[in-house]
Amino acid sequence: MAEQYDVIVIGAGQSGGPLAGEFARAGRTVAVVERAHVGGTCVNVGCTPTKTMVASARMAYLARRGADYGIDTGPVRVDLARVRERKRQMVERWRSGSERSLAGTGVELLMGEASFTGPRRVAVRLNGGGERELEAELVLVNAGARSAIPDLPGLAELPFLDSTSIMELGELPEHLLVLGGGYIGLEFGQMFRRFGSAVTIVQRGPRLLAREDGDVAEAVAGILREDGIEILLDTSAVSVAGRPGEIRLTVRTPLGARVIEGSHLLVATGRRPNSDRLGLEVAGIAVDERGNIQVNERLETTAEGVYAMGDITGGPAFTHISYDDYRILRANLLRGEQATTRGRMVPYTVFIDPQLGRVGLGEEDARKAGRAVKVARLPMDRVARALEVGEARGLMKAVVDAESGQILGTAVLGIEGGEIMSMIQLAMMGGLPYTNLRDGVFAHPTLAEALNNLFSSI
Repeated sequence: MAEQYDVIVIGAGQSGGPLAGEFARAGRTVAVVERAHVGGTCVNVGCTPTKTMVASARMAYLARRGADYGIDTGPVRVDLARVRERKRQMVERWRSGSERSLAGTGVELLMGEASFTGPRRVAVRLNGGGERELEAELVLVNAGARSAIPDLPGLAELPFLDSTSIMELGELPEHLLVLGGGYIGLEFGQMFRRFGSAVTIVQRGPRLLAREDGDVAEAVAGILREDGIEILLDTSAVSVAGRPGEIRLTVRTPLGARVIEGSHLLVATGRRPNSDRLGLEVAGIAVDERGNIQVNERLETTAEGVYAMGDITGGPAFTHISYDDYRILRANLLRGEQATTRGRMVPYTVFIDPQLGRVGLGEEDARKAGRAVKVARLPMDRVARALEVGEARGLMKAVVDAESGQILGTAVLGIEGGEIMSMIQLAMMGGLPYTNLRDGVFAHPTLAEALNNLFSSI
């Protein structure tokens, strides 16, 4: 006989952990199944460790620029082993906090791998050996995603890196080859360039950050090239060969075939959902062609009593979106409300330096949708505060509805771009027309006051 619970949660990520705790505090019996670490991708291998290492890379960058500010810092040496240790300490701090928070709610945590054996029935292969079978009226799936590995000839024979293993390097690569020009590839590419590695980024499409407007993507590429990174666009990988420390990547460029030699290879070509390990078919849970669990706007799957949230649904793969999934399910399942994902904003920040903060519609998407828009632009070298601190690379851009004056979206590529984007998002959330930011009184000299000039450009 299966053990009976009120709720089973598969995955203790940014949705699953908090939601399990809410049900336990409401008096429900809750079992949480976690394969690796409490806290999910963000705490263990995503946001927390990468942004910790980005901070170390930025410090190296600023130290080398000391002379620009009249400060003689001398030669800069990066100790990657110490960078890694700082990263590990930060992960342990947040992971242990997540574990304590979950334990304090009274849920039962099972460390192991879950798979469905029937409707709302789950077998758990325990990491320490043995198996348990659980059953509940409500099952919540927060099993996340992992790096997608392309079918590239020769790759299986080489010790390549992914977004997790690259953070465990103890010595700097001499020349890091990066497959993929998305968020992950760019953050690690710039990071290791600043640590001291030569870096080449190979992007199959015509621009980096394919979802961004062309002018924004071009500005990002310009910044990375200025930092000394080689960027190959419209370039596809054909095969890879070699041995540890001596990698030969054959690519097809617009000018023909080329062989790039490097010491390490980072594969950053996307993520895939962990749905293939869950036995979803026996539970009647449908997935799309990419393996993402299909959910409606209330995060209901095709199986009664089963909900899914976070990266495994194929929605925007951001921690704050996963956390909002938790809030939606908490409202609906515990409070009897009717919250949905419909119309929610999806802000995000790419932690290259300077940051790229984005929310809402870009210019290209707005025009494709037939919207009549006005576009505001301001280069960061016209922002007083950015000039004063010596970080004036990038641009601000906003898209405004031509009739109503409502702000439809923004991209801020600049120092603290994510924070400035969030200011504009607040105006969007409050329904303020762009003229309120154009005419608002902001403290001088701050980055915020640049919004006056940005929206005066319309």
